Amino acid sequence: MAFYENVLDLKLGTLDQKRRVAFYWIGGQNVSMLGLWEQPSGGFAPQHFAFEVSQEDLEQWIKRLVDNQIEIHNFLNTDDKRPLVFGWMPAVSIYFPDPDEHQLEIIATLPDRARPEVGIVSWAEWKKMIKSDS
Repeated sequence: MAFYENVLDLKLGTLDQKRRVAFYWIGGQNVSMLGLWEQPSGGFAPQHFAFEVSQEDLEQWIKRLVDNQIEIHNFLNTDDKRPLVFGWMPAVSIYFPDPDEHQLEIIATLPDRARPEVGIVSWAEWKKMIKSDS
């Protein structure tokens, strides 16, 4: 819970101690939520969760993660930790693990036309392509 509250700055909606579950608001109150259930020892299957943010907020999210010493990586998990754009959407994103090794993704949809033919490219490369279209 501390990770989601203190690092990701999500607001707690409710905590049910009896069921050992915490619900956090995502995107503001009554928009979306994330439920975290405490599991008895015995393990769990890591999951993938994507959180949508604005394009402008993506850089602030990256800074927050780096400032909190959270190891970020891109979709291709290359040494280059800069965000990548999925041309078919289009959307730009970055990934990081939570303390339980779930893969979390911060993703921003882009207002540009989809370009599935480019595959996955760096955000800088995408910006150059879009600029050259103008």
